[in-house]
Amino acid sequence: MIMTECISCWRLKDFVPGGGKRAYAALGAGEGWIADEAPSDTYLALVAAGRLVHPFVGRHEAAAAWVRDREWWWYVEIELAAAAPHETVELVFDGLDTFADIWLDGEVLGRADNMFRSWRFDVGSVATGRHHLAVCFHPPSIMTGSQPLPNWSVATDRITRSRRTAMRKAQFGWGWDWGPDLPTVGIWKPVRIERRRSPVVRSINFSTLAVDDGVARIAIDIDLTEATDVAIDLVSPSGAMVARTSRHGSGGLEMTVPDAQLWWTSDLGDQPLYTLVVRIDGADDYRRRVGIRTIVIDRSPDPDEPGTTFFRFVLNGVSIFAKGVNWVPAGSFVGAVAAGTYRDLLERAVGANMNMVRIWGGGIYEPDGFYDACDRLGLLVWQDFMFANGPDPDDDPAFLENVRAEVREQVARLRHHPCLAVWCGNNESHGIHWLQQELTGVSERHVGLVIYDEIIPAALGELDPVTPWWPSSPWGGPSPNSMRGGDVHNWTVWHGFPPVPDVELEGGYETVSEGVAFTRYQEDKARFVSEFGLQAAPALATLKRWMAPEDLALGCAGFLERIKDEADKAKAMMIPVTGLPQTVVDYVDYTMLAQSEGLKFGIEHYRRRKPHCSGALIWQHNDCWPCVSWSLIDYDGVAKAGWYAVRRAFAPVLASFRRDGDAVELWITNDTLAPVNDVATVTSTRFDGGESEWRHQVQIHLAANCSVCVWRGLAADAVDRLITVRSRYDVFPANRLLLSPVKDLALASDPGLAATCSSNAVALHVTLSTDRYALAVQLTAEDPALRFTDNHFDLATGEEQIVTVTNANGAPIHPSHIAFACWNQREPKPLPDA
Repeated sequence: MIMTECISCWRLKDFVPGGGKRAYAALGAGEGWIADEAPSDTYLALVAAGRLVHPFVGRHEAAAAWVRDREWWWYVEIELAAAAPHETVELVFDGLDTFADIWLDGEVLGRADNMFRSWRFDVGSVATGRHHLAVCFHPPSIMTGSQPLPNWSVATDRITRSRRTAMRKAQFGWGWDWGPDLPTVGIWKPVRIERRRSPVVRSINFSTLAVDDGVARIAIDIDLTEATDVAIDLVSPSGAMVARTSRHGSGGLEMTVPDAQLWWTSDLGDQPLYTLVVRIDGADDYRRRVGIRTIVIDRSPDPDEPGTTFFRFVLNGVSIFAKGVNWVPAGSFVGAVAAGTYRDLLERAVGANMNMVRIWGGGIYEPDGFYDACDRLGLLVWQDFMFANGPDPDDDPAFLENVRAEVREQVARLRHHPCLAVWCGNNESHGIHWLQQELTGVSERHVGLVIYDEIIPAALGELDPVTPWWPSSPWGGPSPNSMRGGDVHNWTVWHGFPPVPDVELEGGYETVSEGVAFTRYQEDKARFVSEFGLQAAPALATLKRWMAPEDLALGCAGFLERIKDEADKAKAMMIPVTGLPQTVVDYVDYTMLAQSEGLKFGIEHYRRRKPHCSGALIWQHNDCWPCVSWSLIDYDGVAKAGWYAVRRAFAPVLASFRRDGDAVELWITNDTLAPVNDVATVTSTRFDGGESEWRHQVQIHLAANCSVCVWRGLAADAVDRLITVRSRYDVFPANRLLLSPVKDLALASDPGLAATCSSNAVALHVTLSTDRYALAVQLTAEDPALRFTDNHFDLATGEEQIVTVTNANGAPIHPSHIAFACWNQREPKPLPDA
C-alpha cells in the first residue's frame, strides 16, 4: 500500500553562486522570496513576480540570459509524521532540473545531477513535526567543469558554450535551429512524501509474445521492493477477468488470453485496453492499462529493389506505412506545459490521419499522460533516448553510471505501453560522426558508443527484450542515411544536404533554389523517412500576439530573431513556388503555401513507393515557442496550411499524380486492410471555368495495403489549367496536379469567392463558393482556440464547401471575427453574420 502527499506552496529566490548558504536560504531566511507551485518553471515565476518580461514577448529572449548564471533556491515548510511499524517514508522528487542539493533542516540530505531521473530520500527517522525543505540549484556552467568536450567540426557547434553533452539535461533548451536559448532550472516534476508498507510494486512490464487463432501469449515481468507472494489478474475492456496467475518475488511469468482483443493504430482498428491488476496480501495494490499487440521491424531484403532491405513496422502481423510527425517539447518551459496542451496536440495528430509520433532525442522523456493518450488514441511512439547531435562523453564512470540509472528508470516506466513501437539510441549522432569522417578524411572513435552499444542494449535486454531497438536515427543502411536500408533524414530539401543513395555522399551542398527545391523529394528512394520538412511562418495573429508592431517587417532584427535557422533558406524555398514576399503578411502566406505544397509533394512520393518505402515522419508537429519553424501547428495552437495538406495526403486511401515531363500517372495508395472499389474521374480543368479539355473515368479495383498506378496520360506545362481527380464514392479526398508553379498560374484576380453562415449552440457553419477556380481558400481568426474542419483548400468553378468552426474553449463564435480569402484574392474579408 502506498500513500502520497504532494508538496506545494513553494517559494524561490536567487543568489550569486554560493550566496544562498551564507544567507541561510536552506531555512527560508530573508526577504524577496517569490511564491510558486511545483512543478513549475523559474522563468514564469519571475514573469509573474514582475522581475522578468516574458522571454517570448518582443525581443526579450536575450534579456533572460542572466537566469542560467544564478543560484536558485526553492524552499517550503513540510509536516512529517513518524513512520508506523514496517513503514517506509521517503521524500520523492520526480524531476529536478538539474544540478541540485536537497536540504532538510539546514543539512544536505542528498544531491541530484540528472533532469531525467527521480530522486528518493529516506526520511522515516526524521522527528514528527514541521521541517525546512529546500532545494539549491547550481548554475550548469559551474558544475560541468572547464575541460574541452569532444565536438564535430562539420556540425553546428552547440556544445562549446553550453557544454550540453556534459550534463543530463534537455538539449534543446540551449537553443536549436527552431528553439530559443533558454535553459530551464527548477522543480519541473512533482515532489511528494511517499509512505508505503513494504513490499510494493516498483514497475511491471506487459509484452505480447504471440497471437495464434485469437489466443494471446503474454509475458509479464514484475519488480518488487522485496520478495512476497503476488497475484496478477488481467481484466478485459468490458470489466471481465480473463486471465489470472501468481508468483513469489520479482521476475517473469506468462499467461494466455483467449479471444484476445488486439490494439491497433487509429487508422487500422480499435484500441481496446485491458487492466493489469497486481494484488499483494489480497490488496489491490497496482494497476496499469495495457494493450495486446505484437510489433516488429521487418528488415528483410526487398526483392523488387535488389541490394536494399525493407524497414517497416509490422503490427499484429500487418505491415504498416508509418504516417506521422516528429515531436519536440510542447513548450520551452517544460515544467509548465498543461495536460490539455498534450491532449490537444495528440488528438490533432490523429485528426491528420497520423499513426506514429517520434519523440526527438533533444527534448525530454514525456510525462505519463502523453503515453496514456497515445495508447488511447492509437498512436505508435518512436522513442528516442535523450541524446542528440553530439559526441556524448563515455569515458567518465560516474557519468555513465548516471546514464545507466536514467535509461533503466525510463525503460521501466514506459515499457508496458502498447503505443511503444521502438527504442532509439539517439538523434543523428551516428550520422554526424560518419559525416565528420567523410568530409575530413580522418577516422576517429565514435565517442558515445559505450552508451549506444553497451549501456542501453543491456538495459533493454533485461527490462524490455520484446520492443524493437534501433541504435540511432538515421541508421541502418551500408552507411548512415543511406537509401538502401534503415531510416533516412532527408535534408536535401531545405538544407541542401547531399543525398546518400548508397555508401557515399552524392554531390555537394546546394543552397540555391534548384538544390533545395521540394521537387527533389522525387529523387529519394529511402526505405523509411524519419525526418523531412519545410519551414513556414505561424499564423499572422500568432506573430502579432508575441511581437512588437514595429518588428513585423521583413529583415528587421525583431523578425529575424523568430527564425533560428538561416533566413535565406526560406527565400530559396519560395522563389520557385510563390516568388519572394514584400511584407510580413506576404511572408506568412507564401511560406505556408510553399510548405503545404512541398509536404504534399513529398508525402505523395513516399506513399506511392509503398512497400519499398514504409514511413514518412514530418519534421515537426509542434513548437516550443512562437517562431518561424518546420511545425504544422504553431505555438499558440493554430494549424498552418501544411497541417491541412498533410491530413489530405495522409488519408487512408490516397489518389496522387506522378509527373515526368509531359507523362502523367495516377496512383492509388491504399493503407487500409480492405480492398478498394471505386471510379476515379480525371479531368483537365480550366481556371477560368471554361469547358474541360478532357475527362476520363478510371475503374479502380485495388487490393488491401498496396499502391498501384491506375492511369497514364499526357499533360504539357500550362498556366491556365490543371488536372484534378475525384472519387465517385468519396473513397479518397479530391486531389490536383498543377502544371506550372503557383507564381505563374493564370488565376482570376477576382474569382467571386463568397461565404454564407449559419450557427447553432456549439458551432458555426460556413459555406464557401466561387465562380472561378480559387486556390488555397483560407479562413483566419484572431482567436487561436478556433478549430476548422477544413481549411486552405481549393474550390473549383461552381463548387461549394461547408466548413464547421468550433471553439476549443467552448466560447461563443462571432462570424465577424473570422475572415476569408484565397490565393487569387488575398485581401481578407470578414464573414457575414449568421
